[in-house]
Amino acid sequence: MKKLRYIIGAAVIFLLTAVSCQDTLDLSPIDYFGDGNYWKNESQVSNFMVGIHKQLRDYQFMLVRLGEMRSGNYSNIDRQNTSLNELPIIEQRIDENSTGVGSWAGFYGPILQVNLFIQKVEAIDFLPANKKGYYLGQAYGLRAFYYFHLLRTYGGVPLWLEPEVLLGNTDPVKLRKARSTEAEILASIKSDLEKSVANFGNAASPADKSQWSPRATLMLKGEVYLWSAKVYGTTVDLAEAKNALNAISGTSLAKNFADVFAYDKKNNSEVIFALRYQVGEAEQPTYSYFLYSTYNFDNLHYKDSLASGPLLVDPLQIAASNAYQIIQRYAYTFELFQSYDLKDKRRDATFYDYYKVTKDPYQVNIRNTALVKFLGVISANKRYFADDWTVYREADRLLMLAEIVNAEGGDPSSFIKQIRDRAFYPDADPTPFVNSTKDNNELAIFAERNKEFVHEGKAWYDLRRMKYGADFLVFKSTAHKYGVLDKAKQAHMVLWPIEKAIWTNDPLVDQTPGYATSKPQ
Repeated sequence: MKKLRYIIGAAVIFLLTAVSCQDTLDLSPIDYFGDGNYWKNESQVSNFMVGIHKQLRDYQFMLVRLGEMRSGNYSNIDRQNTSLNELPIIEQRIDENSTGVGSWAGFYGPILQVNLFIQKVEAIDFLPANKKGYYLGQAYGLRAFYYFHLLRTYGGVPLWLEPEVLLGNTDPVKLRKARSTEAEILASIKSDLEKSVANFGNAASPADKSQWSPRATLMLKGEVYLWSAKVYGTTVDLAEAKNALNAISGTSLAKNFADVFAYDKKNNSEVIFALRYQVGEAEQPTYSYFLYSTYNFDNLHYKDSLASGPLLVDPLQIAASNAYQIIQRYAYTFELFQSYDLKDKRRDATFYDYYKVTKDPYQVNIRNTALVKFLGVISANKRYFADDWTVYREADRLLMLAEIVNAEGGDPSSFIKQIRDRAFYPDADPTPFVNSTKDNNELAIFAERNKEFVHEGKAWYDLRRMKYGADFLVFKSTAHKYGVLDKAKQAHMVLWPIEKAIWTNDPLVDQTPGYATSKPQ
């Protein structure tokens, strides 16, 4: 039944989805056939919302790309005789000729669908107020979610809050729109969040965590207001962020870290919102590129660097995957793996480490890891990469609260302790967190987030938001090891450039400030 609902929802998206009449904003429809017969009953509304979620799931890897690929946690070193993907992004070599991401990350297509949903559902009168409000709460929350990613990626962007093309406006000239300021985009996001909260009212979040819920809106609100407070200096927003996160109830950390992502433990107590994958329906499409290539083990790879065990063949049983090419195109740095304490259960629940060793003379030639977080399940002798991909979970809530308390000058120990206690469960934390200076606490919180949220699309945003002294962690510093940008030469690169096709086809759109083709300020 769930699969059928996704198919129906996807069909609605196909009928109404936008393609480019400008190539830049994805704003004209393939077809508007059938709209006069749609929006007539709750089933149609529900199926359209399911389709919106299916479309969000299609952008899962874009969320990874934008949220962590520039964080310094990705290696640019080929360790399996295969070429690595997206090195310009990983190596901070993006510019207007090599933007890494095009067409505003593709997010205006989904935004158009949400805009259409909001307009149509606001106008209907056949739904009870509570059901209508719940659907609108989802829609406003999802629109804020998309625009928050755009804000953190590009800064100011064109702000579209109406389904212009689907209302009949297909003139490319009339569809031109300049970039709104960052302040205007942030204000719109906050407005949508307030509308989401108001429309949800007192509705409870459902047991199924695969659709947007009141808890998801509160998590996003906490994250947005924390960003506003720390990135834009609106310190009064710390209190709003804390209130939103503290308003979330009914969640708790899973006892074992690996259980959070396990295929047979979907909708567990820690998950707040996740993108749903199922055997026979959909898998994480790029996950296989974070694993190993079995044909490159070449009789020289071992589980440990002492070469005391047998030669590796296929220790994770991935060769029988479901029609995916298994090859390492993305690699996390070995230094990230080494940052975990040996007793930290997150290490082996996140990575499988292996080594290329020669014995005569003995030499460790390669140290490598495969990602095992979200490894999926074996069914009928095939491996399916069908673990849900977590967007928000309780650990994120706790560590954001730790960050807020620290920014307020308080002691974040109680929040960090819960994360570390779970990381070492059932053992005791060998080096318990001790409250220190605001800067040292910030580094400790970032270190926990860096180990906790691998492949969850958060590390780049964390670098951009979190600070040491007056500077953000994204900038290189002798005071910490996390910076990836030279502030003197690359400060503008905290935001991504747009490709030339956008601002040449729409003269109202300026290049992101600081890049060679941007207009003088």
